[in-house]
Amino acid sequence: MAVPSQSSMKRYLEELAMEQHELALSTGSAQVFQWKAHPIRTTLCRMNRGFILTGGDKVLRLWSAQTGKYMDEFHVPTGSSVIDYDFDENKIVGLTASQVCIWRRHGQRGIVQSQKGLFAHGLCMSYADPEAVIGCEDGRARVFDMYSRSCSRIIRLQSGPLSCLTITQDQLIAGGSTFGSVAIADITSGERLALLKSSFSPTGMKCLSFNAQSYLLFAGSTSGYAHCWDLRTLKPLWEKRVSPNVIYSTHHMFKETSILAVGGLDGILRILDQSTGEILKSYIVDPRGSQSNSSKLQNQNIEKKQAVSLDEDLRVDVIPRNSRPSITCLAVGMKKVVTTHVGNFVRLWKFNQ
Repeated sequence: MAVPSQSSMKRYLEELAMEQHELALSTGSAQVFQWKAHPIRTTLCRMNRGFILTGGDKVLRLWSAQTGKYMDEFHVPTGSSVIDYDFDENKIVGLTASQVCIWRRHGQRGIVQSQKGLFAHGLCMSYADPEAVIGCEDGRARVFDMYSRSCSRIIRLQSGPLSCLTITQDQLIAGGSTFGSVAIADITSGERLALLKSSFSPTGMKCLSFNAQSYLLFAGSTSGYAHCWDLRTLKPLWEKRVSPNVIYSTHHMFKETSILAVGGLDGILRILDQSTGEILKSYIVDPRGSQSNSSKLQNQNIEKKQAVSLDEDLRVDVIPRNSRPSITCLAVGMKKVVTTHVGNFVRLWKFNQ
């Protein structure tokens, strides 16, 4: 009998884990852990390697993606609010309105700040070591080299403000605008390669996510449409109105090619099929009761709730507004989704098959 190689066994286990993850989000149930993350504002979240990083005011806070327990925090030295950020196992890269800040996560604490005046009114950011690309109000993307701490290139993407950005592994930038288009440009040459538009009425782009496995680019818009383009052909694959209101965030795991999580103003967590845009499942938190667990550290209080799935034909406006607080941002991990909400709290959704 043939013995499978170590690489083939690893690939099989990865595919099995991803299949279980996709089944859990699209057909399973979820427990939801909720806590207040920041004293002023909680509007952003990222998830990476078992950690959640939240922000929206003048501090970034790190939490366990398993338990929701507080782990650490990082302050903005200028007293400015963090507009956008991302992180890996070694560092955090954050954007304020006029500077890029880099925090070391381990060893001797330190922070690196870019010089002031490199860009004016940064609105969004995407990070891929060693570069961070900043989207600005003037429609240009500034490519910031984190080692030289300088702006290496300026690329004109849009005629109006850039509302969202993402970088691909092939050194492409996708930049969305409030005017409803997504520009694709080459980071190296600075050349704009394409301008992707919706086939429906003009709609502002609010968020972007790129799938490096399938070369699909996803976007959420102000009119509630979710969009998908194939960057190999630069043509739309599907456009579906999945919400009656603005979509603030879309996300999926790095090697995931089936599931796309979407959240926005109406407060409903939707799970879409990446290939078709079909809504596979819609979730809210059951408003009936919760259990509380207090953490000794930081006097953290974590409420335990249950998610409920919604019927396909249920109208959103019949659900009480306080049962579906707006989702301002979301991030997807293995069998889990983290969301930030109007009301200044975080929810960690843990799914089971």
